[in-house]
Amino acid sequence: MAVKSKRWATSTAEKTLRAVEGKKDERPLVDAARQDPARFAELYDNNFERVYAYVARRVRDRDEAEDVTSEVFREALASLHRFEWRGLPFVAWLLRIASNVLSDRWRRLSMAHEIGPDDVEQIGVDDDIEQRAILYQLVETLPVDQRRVIILRFAGQKSLREIAIVLERSEGAIKQLQLRALQNLRERIRSKHG
Repeated sequence: MAVKSKRWATSTAEKTLRAVEGKKDERPLVDAARQDPARFAELYDNNFERVYAYVARRVRDRDEAEDVTSEVFREALASLHRFEWRGLPFVAWLLRIASNVLSDRWRRLSMAHEIGPDDVEQIGVDDDIEQRAILYQLVETLPVDQRRVIILRFAGQKSLREIAIVLERSEGAIKQLQLRALQNLRERIRSKHG
């Protein structure tokens, strides 16, 4: 079984390497789009499927996925002048923007739909839903970096490595942020219910 797992990992790594090597250098496209925003269309075409797939796995339905993806590319075009090459493909920057857009969207939704204890009792919602709502509200009180890690890790079901890429940090830094965030949440739960 270990041999099969090793072969699978090697195969996956080779496929990823081929995909990265197969992609043409997007630097000229980015430079062209900086000079003439109409040239952004090729960057959009090259990266749309990847960004849409990333977003679609994290939202409820197709309409929302389309809206968020549109917002990601609108933000990317508006922020293109701030983009810097850091050894990662252009799509990594787009996925970071997508992560931020999703995080902002979830935060806005949670603020718009805050549930108080009296509301929960009135509509007969069970304790599990009330606990989730309280937990979500507590997550929103975390420092920005910790909150983003928790949302990406547990709501977005991302691996530490994926989060490290999106946030442009090391996996060790992401582990530390996750640990601190979970400790903060435990303390806040104890103080709220202790």
